[in-house]
Amino acid sequence: MPTAKKLPSGSWRCQVFSHYEEVKQEDGSVRKKRIYKSFTSDDPSRAGKKAAELAATQYAAEKRRPTGSCMMTFGEALDEYIENRTSVLSPRTVMDYKRIRKKDVQSLMNIRICDLTQDHIQAAINDDAMIHSPKTVRNNHGLISAVLKQYRPEFALNTSLPKRKRADLYIPSDKDIKKLMQYISGTDMELPVLLAAFGPMRRGEICALSSDDINGNIVHVCRNMVYTEDKKWIIKSPKSYAGDRYINYPSFVAEKWKDTRGMLVNLTPGAITARFNRILKLSGIPHFRFHDLRHYSASVQHTIGIPDAYIMQRGGWSSDGVLKTVYRHALSDKSSEMDDLANGYFNDLCNTKCNTK
Repeated sequence: MPTAKKLPSGSWRCQVFSHYEEVKQEDGSVRKKRIYKSFTSDDPSRAGKKAAELAATQYAAEKRRPTGSCMMTFGEALDEYIENRTSVLSPRTVMDYKRIRKKDVQSLMNIRICDLTQDHIQAAINDDAMIHSPKTVRNNHGLISAVLKQYRPEFALNTSLPKRKRADLYIPSDKDIKKLMQYISGTDMELPVLLAAFGPMRRGEICALSSDDINGNIVHVCRNMVYTEDKKWIIKSPKSYAGDRYINYPSFVAEKWKDTRGMLVNLTPGAITARFNRILKLSGIPHFRFHDLRHYSASVQHTIGIPDAYIMQRGGWSSDGVLKTVYRHALSDKSSEMDDLANGYFNDLCNTKCNTK
């Protein structure tokens, strides 16, 4: 039973746990803070103390009593969570959530929300970690956390997750891009590659692009082609607020769409990926993803000194996480050259000092 304490004013105050709130730290991490609800009595006698304690006890008991949502199984809560957000989430996100519902964290699905423990969740995550990448496991845990935040907000998760792995990123070189451009010249893949490498635009954005979105060399990226649960390609708004943007392309790219009316590319994102992979294989260019053309663009812009804020705006990135990965890879590629420069400077410095003695 909660115990009341006497305040300097003579009143009694009894506090009981209410919920957790997330507090962002200076280093960017998030800490969960316990929030308490206070019950007071102005009666300074022992009767006032008991009154405050009784009110706090009743509140705590009410919180522990299973509610309608608490009596649901986790699977039922997850179904409802997805259904309530279908109209606001992207079709791809809905598909990913339903895949998790059908194939992952299955040991949780038949457990009531109010009966779930940290051990249940840790065991489910451990099972997933045996068959999935750390990124997928973390995504699955993120969905678990979101569901519990709505249906059991007082539950403070403390799950041990697999460490993130550094992305094995390949950024095509200038030589790769030149060879690629020569190979696809005059084909239906030429414009998609140019838009991705020198914009950069995403596959879905390229496939949704219309001549109505173009004014001279400037492209207004305002739509995205996505794959739906019923296996259809549809055109919708960009994946994020940052995705709606204007890109001023170089003239040699703009020449390719000068006389085009209607859709600029008559391909789906899936067809672009399939054709691109076949082109790389036939041309002898090292394999990389079509999406890595965007990373090439960011890497080049960074190398020539363009500010990150502009690179993010041009590429439609809402955060600098991708850029940091690209830059880290670029630095790795240049490490030998940079080592030679640094060591050469140090050698010259040492020789100068030695000669002055």
